[in-house]
Amino acid sequence: MSLAAEAFVSQIAAAEPWPENATLYQPLKEDQILLSDCASSLAVQAYLRMCGLPVQVVCRANAEYMSPSGKIPFIHVGNQVVSELGPIVQFTKAKGHSLSDGLDDVQRAEMKAYMELVNNMLLTAELFIQWCDDATAAEISRPRYSSPYSWPLNNILAYQKQWEVRRKMNAIGWGGKTLEQVYEDVSQCCQALSQRLGTQPYFFSKQPTELDALVFGHLFTIITTRLTSGELAERIKGFSNLLSFCRRIEQTYFEDKSSST
Repeated sequence: MSLAAEAFVSQIAAAEPWPENATLYQPLKEDQILLSDCASSLAVQAYLRMCGLPVQVVCRANAEYMSPSGKIPFIHVGNQVVSELGPIVQFTKAKGHSLSDGLDDVQRAEMKAYMELVNNMLLTAELFIQWCDDATAAEISRPRYSSPYSWPLNNILAYQKQWEVRRKMNAIGWGGKTLEQVYEDVSQCCQALSQRLGTQPYFFSKQPTELDALVFGHLFTIITTRLTSGELAERIKGFSNLLSFCRRIEQTYFEDKSSST
């Protein structure tokens, strides 16, 4: 988002308080949503809960096409529609709700670097496994992604999505990777996260930030989602402090609130 766009969004957002009927949109939970979108949606839900901001989760088959950026999830707050965690963080900050105001400049830069690591490694690995691993694409991704649509549109949309992701993987240098190389990238990412977390409850001591929401969204979704292989989840399960971190956030922000997830 450009500086001018950020300033415009901030000015509009600050004018109105957070409403009780804010809505988060994502694909159909049981039959359609894929690992990467589920992780991104959970990260935003965790962030909003950490901020104490209520939001109703609504599942729509065409959520991807409703989103202004084509990315999942997006929120509808008042007359504003904002998609993806980064812009949503800026949007809530303009309303006076921020998890990282207590960080100094060095810590804030470090937080952003780790968020880039998660997006560049974990999110990219999820997309790779979904659409570049032939078994996963055939058994899970294409059937789920196309489930709301009838033939031949279902096949057209699924293969179009697979082609788009594979083109992206080629563009960023992941096209020639093997599954084992992707798993190793995930392990290295988790190693870095594990070392940064250490024995702290959250990445920056006692209070969560948007980094905690992002990491939770991806790690929790990976270890609770069925894939054709359990190897991706096993790479995460090797880091006990990351598992404890996921349990801590689940218990603190999601238990006894299942009706709104």
